[in-house]
Amino acid sequence: MKIVVITGSAHKHGTTAALADQFQRGAAEAGHEVFRFDTAFQTVHPCIGCDQCRSTGCCVFHEDDMKILNPHLLEADAVVFVSPIYYYTINAQIKAVIDRFYANDAALHGGKKAILITAMADTETDAASGANAAFREMTKYLEWDNAGVLNAKGAYTPGDLSKEDLDYAYELGKNLK
Repeated sequence: MKIVVITGSAHKHGTTAALADQFQRGAAEAGHEVFRFDTAFQTVHPCIGCDQCRSTGCCVFHEDDMKILNPHLLEADAVVFVSPIYYYTINAQIKAVIDRFYANDAALHGGKKAILITAMADTETDAASGANAAFREMTKYLEWDNAGVLNAKGAYTPGDLSKEDLDYAYELGKNLK
């Protein structure tokens, strides 16, 4: 199985990176091919709604780092979004990537699995309600199978992550079929 992991945090050794690492370890042990795209360390311009991609087949920002992600994304069997929770939803880096899906909208419809993994300092999982709702609606629209959601709460630093959350991230990768 080809899996794309899209992370949003600018902290190379932060909570979302630790969760992504665990997912990736589990997926690799299961024999899956994993491509990781750490959005915060790439240049991804936000979609400006110009519709050039619809009229010419090419995004106006065709020279940014989406050109690295797109081939993997189109071939992927599963897409995993790993984001910190900022103000009850995913962060801007992940949202910019998702908005750029528009250029490949028809090609991305159907046939993929999707997982959402979030980390938040808040101790209430309701803090991820906006992210969970957006993920649910996006997967419904794209006709992707929701293969799981992990909301790691009370995780301001990697040391705050519970063993259960780290284990679950690993199991999500290991058991993805």
